[in-house]
Amino acid sequence: MHEIGIMESTLEVVLRQAGEHRASRVHRIVLRIGALAGVEPESLRFAFDAVTRGTLAAGAELAIEAVPARAYCSGCAQDFGVERGFIFTCPACGQLSGELRQGRELELIRLEMT
Repeated sequence: MHEIGIMESTLEVVLRQAGEHRASRVHRIVLRIGALAGVEPESLRFAFDAVTRGTLAAGAELAIEAVPARAYCSGCAQDFGVERGFIFTCPACGQLSGELRQGRELELIRLEMT
């Protein structure tokens, strides 16, 4: 389960930021995760609970913003939604595309602390 490694790395950043801002507690962590990032949100929540025990982030809320996957069709010059894979078929013209515009994100976008 690579979600534990992801959360360990995230917690490292969170605690470094908390230290730099002299925070005594982390209240909320917001992650943006793309549909094709290869991360299971429930596994990530489990890992979050495990790695934050005994830290300033223990008991904090983990919020996850899901980002749908979208690819680009150069023939139609438009974005379109995709479900999975690495080569996508435009629903309008049938042209193949490998250009993913969004959906692989894995970002720490907000941190609330006092």
